[in-house]
Amino acid sequence: MLKDIRAVADETMVLSPEDQDAEHVNTNWFGAPLHERIGMTADEVVAAFQETAAVLREQVAASGHRGTATFYVWHDTDAGQLRCSVGTRKPADLVFPVAYQVTEDLHGIVVEFLEDRAPGSIQWGALEPVPYPESEPPALAVWACDLTPFGR
Repeated sequence: MLKDIRAVADETMVLSPEDQDAEHVNTNWFGAPLHERIGMTADEVVAAFQETAAVLREQVAASGHRGTATFYVWHDTDAGQLRCSVGTRKPADLVFPVAYQVTEDLHGIVVEFLEDRAPGSIQWGALEPVPYPESEPPALAVWACDLTPFGR
């Protein structure tokens, strides 16, 4: 999985503020079987994402892109995956189907993923009735990294 995260920087990056749909090609997801997760540390995964962000920042600078560029990571609990994407929206303007909160705590997002013992599935016997929520569910935690080259 660490190799796959770093390989994100090898993919073609589309930055198109005029065509946000075209940027969806930048979305990647990473799943890892439970036995593989047990052997990983959060620090290793965080380091892989940070290295990828640094390479992506260099690519944005080399491309001549002058606008906003953001790399962001979240844990999709429904799918049991870590996901990441690059887009031309600012962190406060990302598009998610649920409420989200930008955080600097990438480590916490990764720990949540690594500790997810039933990724993307629920056993039939474990299903329980869900009461009507009296409050809003907690916002999705999203780590966002500005890829705009420093000094611009």
